[in-house]
Amino acid sequence: MLKVGLLGAGRIAGVHATAVSSHPGSTLVAVSDINPAAAEKLAGQYGAQARSTDAILGDKAIDAVLIASSTDTHSDLIQAATAAGKAVLCEKPVDLSLARALACQKAAALTGRPVMIGFNRRFDPNFSALKAAADNGEIGKSELLSITSFDPAPPPISYIKVSGGLFRDMMIHDFDMATFIMGATPVAVTAVGSSIVDRAIGEAGDVDTAVVTLTYADGRIAVIKNSRRAVYGYDQRLELLGSDGLLQAQNMLENTVVKSTTTGVTGAKPTYFFLERYMPAYAAEWAAFVEAINAGNTPPVTLQDGVTALAMAEAATISARSGTPVRLGSVLGE
Repeated sequence: MLKVGLLGAGRIAGVHATAVSSHPGSTLVAVSDINPAAAEKLAGQYGAQARSTDAILGDKAIDAVLIASSTDTHSDLIQAATAAGKAVLCEKPVDLSLARALACQKAAALTGRPVMIGFNRRFDPNFSALKAAADNGEIGKSELLSITSFDPAPPPISYIKVSGGLFRDMMIHDFDMATFIMGATPVAVTAVGSSIVDRAIGEAGDVDTAVVTLTYADGRIAVIKNSRRAVYGYDQRLELLGSDGLLQAQNMLENTVVKSTTTGVTGAKPTYFFLERYMPAYAAEWAAFVEAINAGNTPPVTLQDGVTALAMAEAATISARSGTPVRLGSVLGE
């Protein structure tokens, strides 16, 4: 039985607490948070203890920690947890600073402890089925990937100001998905972005609408579209064109009822947001982590994957500001 400490007690921590407690091979034993009351409340829901982060990291009986705290704490906690001998699953991104993420990767590697980054969308049943079909050659050689990821509404401006920007905060999921589906990293990133949903987002130094084109060494192309506002719900679609056909993963709908009358054909909207859309993916993500740790295998989403996605976000940020393509190697100092 994997004994787990949860660092963080916010909304996403609650999702992870459910996944940990629901898995037959793991148990949640402790929760920490900068807000002790929040830690007490979440811990109480799952029969765990509210403890300090230092106490959790110092407890040799705790095998693994799940980091679901604020982004600015991720890299420091990864280093501290691996130095303490813990296996780690950390929410994305590794850090808002690529340089800091690279330093974290180097330090964690010296400990030999496994680190998995929480790109939960890889574990979505529909996306993983599409990946398997592509890898099985069912559409020949993949050539063009299109990823659509629209939120139903923008977050508060207070969040925007500390998020690191759309490319690091929101599109980073799609950067990782592109790497996952294409099985490679791009050589160049070209981005355009604007603030047309909410002027205050632009005044805070961010964009709310963006398109990124990724080009690969073999000529393949991926296009990512992000918007902070889709009034009809959480729009999450993926399309992969290959030499012998097309694969598509469509939206999850509120229900499957379709009404057909003389006036037209109508159906349900997409599920509203990520909690409704990706709960099965979070459970599958945790199951994959437990399996890897118990088997002594490398986790399926590594710290290197987290660094790669952050580098793509950094390149996109630079490209959107400069108006020119950015080679991925240039932001990695290669």
